[in-house]
Amino acid sequence: MFRIYTFIVAFTNSIFFKVSCSSSEFSLDGDYLLGGLFPVHEAEHAAPLFTPEAIECSRQTFSDPGYQMFQVMRFAVEEINNSSTLLPNVSLGYEVFDHCSDTKNFPSVFSFISQNGSINPQEKLNSHQTKVIALTGPYGNTRTITIAPLITMDLIPLVNYGATSYTLSNKLQYPSFIRTIPSNKDLIQMIIHIIRWFRWNWVAFLGDPDSEEGLQLFNNYIKNTGICLAYQEILSQSANYSLTLQKIDKLNINVIVVFAARQYAKNIIKAAITNNIRDKVWIASETWSMNQQLLKEPGIEKIGTIIGITERFLSLPGFNEFIYKTKETTEVYPNDNTESEIHTKTCNQECDNCSLVTAEEIINEDPTFSISIYAAIYTIAHALHKVLHCNMNQCNKNTTVKPYMLLEEIKNLDFTLNNHQVKYDVNGDRIISYAVVVWHTEINSPWIEMVGTYDTYPEINFTIHNSLMPWHNNTSVPFSNCSVECEEGFSREHVGYHDCCFLCKKCPQNSYVNYSRDPYTCLLCAENEWSDGSATCQTRSVIYLKVTEIPSIVLLFSNVCLITLLIIMIVIFAYNYNTPVVRSAGGNMSFLMLVCMIISCLSAFFFFGEPTIENCTYRNAFYCLFNPVCLSCLFVRAFQIVCVFKMNEFPNVHRLWVKYNGQWVFVTAFCVFLLFFLVILINLGPPKPYRDLLSFKNQIFFTCARANVIFVIIAGFVNMFPGALCILFSYMARDLPKNYNEAKSITFSIVFLIVVWILYFTVYFFINSKDILFVNALAQMSSTYGILFSYFIPKSYIMLFQPKKNTAAYFQTSIQNYTQTISRS
Repeated sequence: MFRIYTFIVAFTNSIFFKVSCSSSEFSLDGDYLLGGLFPVHEAEHAAPLFTPEAIECSRQTFSDPGYQMFQVMRFAVEEINNSSTLLPNVSLGYEVFDHCSDTKNFPSVFSFISQNGSINPQEKLNSHQTKVIALTGPYGNTRTITIAPLITMDLIPLVNYGATSYTLSNKLQYPSFIRTIPSNKDLIQMIIHIIRWFRWNWVAFLGDPDSEEGLQLFNNYIKNTGICLAYQEILSQSANYSLTLQKIDKLNINVIVVFAARQYAKNIIKAAITNNIRDKVWIASETWSMNQQLLKEPGIEKIGTIIGITERFLSLPGFNEFIYKTKETTEVYPNDNTESEIHTKTCNQECDNCSLVTAEEIINEDPTFSISIYAAIYTIAHALHKVLHCNMNQCNKNTTVKPYMLLEEIKNLDFTLNNHQVKYDVNGDRIISYAVVVWHTEINSPWIEMVGTYDTYPEINFTIHNSLMPWHNNTSVPFSNCSVECEEGFSREHVGYHDCCFLCKKCPQNSYVNYSRDPYTCLLCAENEWSDGSATCQTRSVIYLKVTEIPSIVLLFSNVCLITLLIIMIVIFAYNYNTPVVRSAGGNMSFLMLVCMIISCLSAFFFFGEPTIENCTYRNAFYCLFNPVCLSCLFVRAFQIVCVFKMNEFPNVHRLWVKYNGQWVFVTAFCVFLLFFLVILINLGPPKPYRDLLSFKNQIFFTCARANVIFVIIAGFVNMFPGALCILFSYMARDLPKNYNEAKSITFSIVFLIVVWILYFTVYFFINSKDILFVNALAQMSSTYGILFSYFIPKSYIMLFQPKKNTAAYFQTSIQNYTQTISRS
């Protein structure tokens, strides 16, 4: 390997180092020499060589942007040499080569790493002094990766301005590589930020042979971002650009990332114009985002909106004046070859077209790489300032400067350049402030405007001013999604290969979809939460019949009034205990009825407040036990009247009834049966609090567990059985004497009670809310009110306001009249 390497070096020295060139711009004497590699010419279709020959760049296509880059380096060196503070009493020189090919420009590199025209690979760093102390360039990833191993072998700082490959950030492979341009990693991340900012997810990626790494990074970084790469292609110069764009258009992709060098980007944009591709969004990489020639391409305003990324600060104060001065000197002394005669130069330092380029053409050229080249030269100068221990007046020229010394200083640099910070991270990548730019092409004088920023230091900060975006035809943000985003409460259902393509499915009630967690699954809410198929669950409110509600207060007040009236009835009946009206109302049994009615009224108080086991037990127990007892007393009273007046043909029945106190036997037996039935019912289905989670979507109905429907029907039948008997015997006694005839009042009481409970059960089986509790309490209270006003109030009225009717004589007269009427009939 050593012999082969020595042969190549000797061969290139013998053939190329002795050729004279005419241009004096490529070199400058100085105390310390810098190297520069710039694409003054571009070898677009270099023919393969079968002999060890170097390519002659001067025969290739002249590159205006490459020549402008070259002039930026010359401007920076001159500015540094004119500075009295950066490198006082020290001058920088340079040796620049035209680097036009990816693989056939080695003579220039061998020149840089040589010492007095020779190379000794085995010589130690401390004893080896290369021709240059540092160099900048070349432009492009492949060109840089091709020559970087030779440069880094001697730890010569390769401060690059035009290679974005993230591979070059690997310090184990490229220990002396420093970069003043964004890496592919940063550029791809910024492009993804732009795509996500506008919520696009259906994009295409077009690159050149030098951007395969960028495509790989793009595919890696869009994982778990919701972005789908619908189309990707690496294009060569001979590719069918029209066919590629037609494929993209058929896929309804409206956002196209063009991550390619200027010549490839130019081919893509021209093909879009030719094929009438309209209303797309083109995201330009930094290589062509500021391309002034493409900006003015006829028809470019039809293809859509072009968004680019570049450095935020591109202007170089004093550069325009430098170019004008340089061109004036060239025009005055066009044939001055004094300097070129003094220096011996190698090939690829010839430029026949350089003198033909005007100052305006250079100034108006794409400035994308200007600040990177400018920063690269100043980086080397600041490192040299540290190595030479310079102060404000002078530098220590006695210090022997080795390239690796500069490299150590560059790693720790942190200086200000035109009011902007220059600093490098651990990978040798410069920390850069980026800008998002947009092309204004629909006017006579097209121009580029900055609409957003992207900073990575000290933390990531990205923003775009949406109001500045000139969307095509002044419409809203273009749509570039495979599927329309699902509305809130809809989950996704995969369709096809890409995650971005889906159908929307409504989530059922009490479930939700969390798009950040899993947009494809409807998750169930907790028991105490509810959702109508949305993005979140809400806490369900617990409802029950509260004491503080106005309807509750009114009903409780009415119930208190009812109990008060019943107590008053007891007092009135007790005061008139021995009168005929009290005896006709049942005598002692009327007091039992009133007490039962009072106790049954207590049930209403347990319908209010938070349900407990006690509440659930007592709210119906009092009423279901004592109200039927009251009804059985009414039945007994109706039966007794019928026995007296209608059942003379059955004297034994009436005699036994009177002898054994049949009324009390019946009431007592019925009470025992009723109590036994209620105990069984409570044991079979113990009343307990119950949280109803199904009846209401946004509420939890806190109530008592509903009893079995069969039990409810049986309980209703048991309660209504004495009421039915009351109606039967009241009908039989409809024509009895008025003073003894309780048929009408009893009938009205029972009919009213039946209607009330029919209405209640109708509501009970069709409505399930806290209102049913209110209706239940109201039904209990209403039935008691019915008995009170139809049976007891009329008798109290007679006792209080018609005492003459409350006499034995009055009742005897009524009986005699009834007897006479019966005898006549």
